[in-house]
Amino acid sequence: MRKRLLAGSALLLVLAACSGAESDTVERVTTMDIEAADAASYEMAAPPPPPAMASQASEGEASDTISGGGEIPVGRPQVAYRYAYGFRLPSNAIRPLQERHADMCEAKGPDVCRIISMDQAENEGDYAYGSLTLAVRARDARSFGKDLANASGKVDGELVSSSIEGEDLSKRIVDTEARLRARSVLRDRLMEVLRNRRGTVSELVAAERGVAQVNEEIDQAQSWLAEMRGRVAYSNMTVTYESGKPAIGGFAQPIRNAWNSLGGIFGTMISILIVLLAVLVPLGLLAWLGVKVWRRFGLSTGIGDGWTKPENTETS
Repeated sequence: MRKRLLAGSALLLVLAACSGAESDTVERVTTMDIEAADAASYEMAAPPPPPAMASQASEGEASDTISGGGEIPVGRPQVAYRYAYGFRLPSNAIRPLQERHADMCEAKGPDVCRIISMDQAENEGDYAYGSLTLAVRARDARSFGKDLANASGKVDGELVSSSIEGEDLSKRIVDTEARLRARSVLRDRLMEVLRNRRGTVSELVAAERGVAQVNEEIDQAQSWLAEMRGRVAYSNMTVTYESGKPAIGGFAQPIRNAWNSLGGIFGTMISILIVLLAVLVPLGLLAWLGVKVWRRFGLSTGIGDGWTKPENTETS
């Protein structure tokens, strides 16, 4: 009986040990399976490549689009150009060519070309001179200058000089725009103070004066900005016409010089007379008054007193 009990208890211990080992095995297997599954899931769900490359590519494409499109005018230089052309031609052909160039400008219309000034002068001999100043739309200035040069060939004219100068007004325009915006904001704030009537009477009076001063500065900045933008939009073009050289010397030249110097000579003489009169007249009056006073009081210097005129004697 005791043996049976011992055998039964031993069997129970063996079964318990087997069940514990099995549970440990199951638990270990389950745990390992879960960890393996998690590792596999992490391996399968590996993060995609960082989006920095994509963002860099998109930025590169955007920069390529901006640089290639050229539609954004930000940072575009604001340059005011000045053109100068000089023509040499016969004196009798200056006026016709000048009129032809002026007609070409008027034919373009006021939106493209405007005449600023036009003058002509003739001198002795074959020398004559003329000039024409135009305001030409900036994008049409160079082509119009070529048209002027081509038109001079019909009157035996020759283009002897040409120049193009540019002045960058970008910084001045940007600074003026920034100042205009700042003054506009300041004016709005001052107007808000005046509308709400906040503050003392002295503060409101100071705000009104500030508004007047700011408005003056805004008007001045707007005029500067309009003038600079006008210089950028329309280029200044100066055309000069010249024939021969000024006459030097000749028979009439000394006479002309002498005649021109007469005015200066007469002016110098009159100025000298004025100075002499201003000095001598007061001195002469003082001397005359002194003599009158001297004689009135019977004063004498004693020179010649007691002197008598000798009698004439006849000599035999």
